[in-house]
Amino acid sequence: MAYMSEEGYQKLVAELKHLESVERPKIVAAIAEARDKGDLSENAEYDAAKEAQGLLEMKINQLKATIGDAKIIDTSKLKADTVQILTRVELKNVKTGMKMAYTIVSESEANLKQGKISVTTPIAQGLLGKKVGDIAEITIPQGKISLEITGISF
Repeated sequence: MAYMSEEGYQKLVAELKHLESVERPKIVAAIAEARDKGDLSENAEYDAAKEAQGLLEMKINQLKATIGDAKIIDTSKLKADTVQILTRVELKNVKTGMKMAYTIVSESEANLKQGKISVTTPIAQGLLGKKVGDIAEITIPQGKISLEITGISF
């Protein structure tokens, strides 16, 4: 089951619709055009178009599975007293004093540039269930870090 926000769910549905209604017909047209050029055994365009079709169909199937398994979380029913999925967590690195903020989201919604980290990352796993003022000792590839939770919100 994939927990996600309404916004993340709608983005996935829109992407699926785009792939099925725009990208799929483009590839079908490319295959038809390549087929019209003659001998398929030595037709690189045909092979490339068929490979692109396979990749597209795989992505469509993955999106359908994710959407089918999605459980939309209503943030109005959640409390911001502990870190959980869809909470925005303000942190301070105890050693360096550096401040940062992340929103913990499902894997399909993760985007580090937007400050959204997957619930499956080591940092998110180390923060889940913690409260403001708690210090989380988290093991990351570079070693251990200590993060103090300075704020939790939605």
